[in-house]
Amino acid sequence: MSEPLVIVGNGMAAARLVDELAKAALGRYAIAVIGAEPRLAYNRVLLSSVLAGETASHDIELRPAQWWRDRGVTLKYGCAATGIDVGRRELKIANEESIAFSKLVLATGSMPLRLNVPGADLAGVHTFRDSRDVDLLLTLAARKQRVVVVGGGLLGLEAAYGLAKAGSPVTLIHLMDRLMERQLDAPAAELLKSLVERKGIEILLNANTARLLGENRVEGLELADGRRIEAEAVIFAAGIRPNVALAKEAGIPVNRGIVVDDQLQTGVPDIFALGECAEHRGVCYGLVEPAYEQARVLAQHLAGAPAAYQGSVMATNLKVSGVGVFSAGDFMGGQGSEAIVLSDARGGSYKKLVISDGRLAGAVLVGDTADALWYLELIRRREPIAKIRKDMMFGRSLAMPAEAA
Repeated sequence: MSEPLVIVGNGMAAARLVDELAKAALGRYAIAVIGAEPRLAYNRVLLSSVLAGETASHDIELRPAQWWRDRGVTLKYGCAATGIDVGRRELKIANEESIAFSKLVLATGSMPLRLNVPGADLAGVHTFRDSRDVDLLLTLAARKQRVVVVGGGLLGLEAAYGLAKAGSPVTLIHLMDRLMERQLDAPAAELLKSLVERKGIEILLNANTARLLGENRVEGLELADGRRIEAEAVIFAAGIRPNVALAKEAGIPVNRGIVVDDQLQTGVPDIFALGECAEHRGVCYGLVEPAYEQARVLAQHLAGAPAAYQGSVMATNLKVSGVGVFSAGDFMGGQGSEAIVLSDARGGSYKKLVISDGRLAGAVLVGDTADALWYLELIRRREPIAKIRKDMMFGRSLAMPAEAA
């Protein structure tokens, strides 16, 4: 008889775990997936493409309903988990139902941050995080309403691009001195800023939000330096925090995220966590690829095979506001490292490779990201690069012609 395994969360991490389990332990578990959003799991990375009208909402679904059925998965979406009874090994869900589990996996993701400023609860103030947010923002864009986006990280840029492409006048404000400061160095961020501004988006840096203006509905935003920006809607996209409430209320140890070991197990036996809600060796990864790596390890572990998650090389490889952006590893460069830089601002391209101890330690690419995965492979393998050093800036085909052929 199959062992009951329940996954809380129906996002990209959960879908990948089901896929990996089907390969490693098909039939061993009777899997139930509980998701709060009222739809099948989808590619969250493509939400801005839906907002921009480049992709239809149904086209970003990761797998069709039949795929889940073929793997014997019971799907409950549009259904919120409300509590975990650790002693009785039951998950409580809406309408006072409960589901028994032998193993429980928490893949609850993250929640968008709302700035703690006056006016943050006014009507017309939104977040950009899931497909329901996209539906709201599409309504704004259809009315051509003037929008201020707060946050110059990935989410903020994607919201701004989608809204601008859909027809809204957009101003993006960012607290820091450069966009995507966690993923880009200063020259790369400056190039990205100029490329985004060419798409008609106004960008204000070093801009600290003091309060939102309006009586019952938002009418604008005031910065700490006194500047005011008119707006009919404000979008908070200034970061995320791991969704740990369910675990915390059940007495499962949490710090910033749900604390897990190298087998992705929490402080409670047979309860696991992965993806954005998990904290491994003090790190919460807010990216897709680490969640996929965790899913592979957890599936192997649940299949009874030895497996350990050692952490992930931080990497971003995405289209940001329609611009290719990649960064990985130690792209800022520590003591004793050196950087090779190729910059073409007019052509919209920037490359920086950081070398340490004769190995590629980090990379930043803006514009031309064709060789991103090759650079990431070099960083992860930590192979000596002396033989390809003089050509590696120009890509794999030139640096390793025999292999590329």
